[in-house]
Amino acid sequence: MKPADDDDARATLPEPDAAGTGLTLVATPIGNLGDLSPRARDTLAGADAVLCEDSRVTLRLLSANGIARPLWKLHEHNEDAMIARALAALREGKRLALVSDAGTPLVSDPGYRLVRAAIAAELPVTAVPGPAASVMALTLSGLPPLPFLMLGFPPARQAARRAAFGTLRAAEAAGLSATLIWHEAPHRLAETLVDLAEMFGPRPAAVARELTKRFEEVRRGALDTLAAHYATAEARGEITLVVGPPDAAVADDLDARLRDALAAHSVRDAAALVAAASGRPRKEVYARALELARGAEARG
Repeated sequence: MKPADDDDARATLPEPDAAGTGLTLVATPIGNLGDLSPRARDTLAGADAVLCEDSRVTLRLLSANGIARPLWKLHEHNEDAMIARALAALREGKRLALVSDAGTPLVSDPGYRLVRAAIAAELPVTAVPGPAASVMALTLSGLPPLPFLMLGFPPARQAARRAAFGTLRAAEAAGLSATLIWHEAPHRLAETLVDLAEMFGPRPAAVARELTKRFEEVRRGALDTLAAHYATAEARGEITLVVGPPDAAVADDLDARLRDALAAHSVRDAAALVAAASGRPRKEVYARALELARGAEARG
């Protein structure tokens, strides 16, 4: 049988509903308004209402594309009430679009609880894919693209931030090997880079700023070099940090893994983490962890 050509194949498909049915998550530009896809534009134009973080930001996007739709604010302070309103509208057959201020909804932005509630209520949920600052920064960083771990924003307070980085180092000691990605505020970038350099060493990294905008910049280098640069250079705009995975030779060293794990965990927990990740016998790993812990106590 002669395979159908593209035109024949398309003719057999039903015409898509521009706005979808139920709740549609719509990715929006992270800076350059030209990055709004035609399908995203059609979905927003066909929605009965658009749920958004900041109505001023979304209004600018809609106005630039000649779209006028009701805007419903959705943020952490009104989420419970808005979920109830949105579910009621969806049950009535309304078409709702969910956007964040920039990029793909739910990634470091509100909306997760609404999506979970809609799924639990067996209401239709779909998405229009598009821009994501984390993925763009990853692809421009020159660092290994897979696997990667997107971690949102680091804690604002230094003690909590260092504790979070310590947990990651312990996970790496137990076998985690992934490129790490964070967003960060400009006024905290310098101190966060210092903490990263102290916790992760001179690991290769990248600072991506103002992606897709006029002053887009990707600065690549070792963490300590980047920390020294931003100690004096002012950082502006939206920022994404990308940090490369640990050196494979270090990750394969049992003692190195255990020492890192012991810095944040008890002997028992550190041994369990490392044994699970390395595949080594748990008793063997526990015995070595105990030796290292006792040696550290004796030296201390």
